[in-house]
Amino acid sequence: MVKSLGDFGTLLPSERFTIAKKEAESFAEKIAAGGEIQQTLETVADACREYLRHKPSAISEGVFRRHVYSDPIGKVKLAKLRRHHLRDWRKRLEDTPAVISRSKEGTPKVRRRAASTVNRDMAPLRAALNKVLPHGAPGSEAAWQEALAPFPNADNRRELYLTKAQRRSLLRKSDVEASPFVHALCLLPLRPGAMAALCVSDYDRRTSELSIGSDKAKGKRRIVLPSAAAKLFDKQVKGKKPSEPIFLTSTGKAWDRNTWGDAIERAATAARLPKGTTAYTLRHATITDLVIAGLPLLTIAQISGTSAQMIERHYGHLVSEAAIKALGELEL
Repeated sequence: MVKSLGDFGTLLPSERFTIAKKEAESFAEKIAAGGEIQQTLETVADACREYLRHKPSAISEGVFRRHVYSDPIGKVKLAKLRRHHLRDWRKRLEDTPAVISRSKEGTPKVRRRAASTVNRDMAPLRAALNKVLPHGAPGSEAAWQEALAPFPNADNRRELYLTKAQRRSLLRKSDVEASPFVHALCLLPLRPGAMAALCVSDYDRRTSELSIGSDKAKGKRRIVLPSAAAKLFDKQVKGKKPSEPIFLTSTGKAWDRNTWGDAIERAATAARLPKGTTAYTLRHATITDLVIAGLPLLTIAQISGTSAQMIERHYGHLVSEAAIKALGELEL
């Protein structure tokens, strides 16, 4: 793009070059910013907002809102950001309890923030700073990136497995309101958030196909439901508008982590199931069953909305155990 900056004839000859240079630099900055003058990024909070402008994400925005904008780290100048600033911020993050759910009275239920949760919450800030700051020399105070290094081996596999008998007991002890939602979680390896976000329009009764779009996994995927699941979904969508959630609470709203958390906790207690039984325990159980049944790991990953690498990392040991058992049966 070419633009005339003028002849600056009203200026003294000694001033023309300096002014022309400033005008050219301003124009170049405007072009680089897509036609708008690029805002100067001064603070960590500025870097986070700029990151969201180029890469919108509800998850990242939530992390920044809860842990950066209202925290002292948000006001730290990027030019003065040092490792100790982020080390202190990380300590505050680790010491902040993670909210599991809220009771009907609004009282939050919390637990100690797990290493895997800390890793996930640090990731957006690390990505935002990586966009605007070079890494400092290792071992120095300028090495801000070292303070945000993730905990190693934090994503340990889930160990709590509910047998089918235990899941049936959980379902029996679930109240009438929660029973359809819990039943669906026992039949399909979906994240509870993805299950709760399903609308009537996501289910095709003619073909028993379910379209999952609102999920941690990117993109939409479609799965054909087996007869038991199809029967459940047929009943839940009957008489509802296309935009309505398939699974509703008694208040007419979609389930969320607070409502499903309380419902499953009550049912698990009544069924005398192991402490720590959650909605994700059901997802773990269904995926485990699919692996043991011999379904290809890639297929399981596609159905559950995760990567084959994750399935291999967390469930690969089951394949090995099945292989040992099968080889043992070859004995003459």
